Amino acid sequence: MNPENQLSMEEKELLGQLVSGGLSMHRLDKHVEKDRAVLLRRMALEKIRDVQLENIGYFSINENEASKRNIENMIGAVQVPLGIAGPVEIGGEFAQGEYYLPLATTEGALVASVNRGCSAISVSGGTVVRVFNEVMTRAPVFRMNDINHAKEFVDWIKNGDVFEQLQNKASETTRFGKLTGVEPYVLGNNVYLRFEFDTKDAMGMNMVTIATQAIVDLISDEFGVYPVSLSGNMCSDKKPAAINNIKGRGKTVVVEAELTAEVVEKKLKTTPQAMEEVNYRKNLLGSARAQSLGFNAHAANIIAAMYIACGQDPAHVVEGSSAITTMDVTKYGSLYCTVTLPALQLGTVGGGTKIGTQAECLALLGVVGGSDVPGANSKKLAEIIASAVLAGEISLVGAQAAGHLSRAHAELGR
Repeated sequence: MNPENQLSMEEKELLGQLVSGGLSMHRLDKHVEKDRAVLLRRMALEKIRDVQLENIGYFSINENEASKRNIENMIGAVQVPLGIAGPVEIGGEFAQGEYYLPLATTEGALVASVNRGCSAISVSGGTVVRVFNEVMTRAPVFRMNDINHAKEFVDWIKNGDVFEQLQNKASETTRFGKLTGVEPYVLGNNVYLRFEFDTKDAMGMNMVTIATQAIVDLISDEFGVYPVSLSGNMCSDKKPAAINNIKGRGKTVVVEAELTAEVVEKKLKTTPQAMEEVNYRKNLLGSARAQSLGFNAHAANIIAAMYIACGQDPAHVVEGSSAITTMDVTKYGSLYCTVTLPALQLGTVGGGTKIGTQAECLALLGVVGGSDVPGANSKKLAEIIASAVLAGEISLVGAQAAGHLSRAHAELGR
């Protein structure tokens, strides 16, 4: 059946205007409901580019909700295969027990690798994982007259009474977020104010941006300066940056597990000593020689797969990948493994967490929406993802120590 036969006369006219360029794609929403706009845009593109977009048109996402919150000019959805790894035993403050890990990826062998790491961890008693810090930042940049003016401004910002004013102003914009600190950084006559917020269960970028706007309006009224940009890249958002590794951004999480020599030999087909050396010469020395900000095997793989599955912003894999993996043979001959993630940015409310498929993945982990104790669900998710990263690190380092990496990809046809 020709899809155009299912269109009303008005919709056929709109389709013709889209194809001719008489109506822009983004203005279509003013003429029809969101779901019909999605269909018409897709049909117009098929005509304009002479392609078939049949698969893009099959999805379960609610077009009306997605168009309001997550996407503009929607034409459909791209599907990513979703696999499950685990269960993995996790011993966190918030995540406690066995968890199956949803991983959305097109990289063959990744789920199998994480699954192997989960098995090795679980038979060894599971992970121990803790969230050490949580802070979301926004850093506007101000251009001062000269360095004397910059010094006056910095001294004013450091005044406790002024900070209380800023804190109160920020609280007017959000029920859950709280301004917890501000750090000034000076470069010539430029002053960057790195505002730090506790955003509870939200990842919080929108929250802190709105709050920071209110703060700079107050600064303008009180001190007479206004920022050149609300974001001066000292935040630093979606870019590899040493400041995030040192100060943290999002959740700072550390996870550990200890594997006996028997487990390493049985599950990973290698030895603790071999894994220690691979980690040292690859993840530590190799990363240092490359001047990498991430000292790990493939943390980004696991973070990306879980972010996509659970409705997180995939661009924040940039900061999440700056993880440090350590592996040491203990005096008892076992392998003590840790991963430190200084900047794991995530949330269980807002963003893509309400999209149907992603919400189901969060439900699988028991972290849908806000928690009764504000912030508990996002910390739980952080502990789970950190444990998943450790599973991936253990498996990949083990495979490289045993010389199995290329064989695994070849056998799985990747």
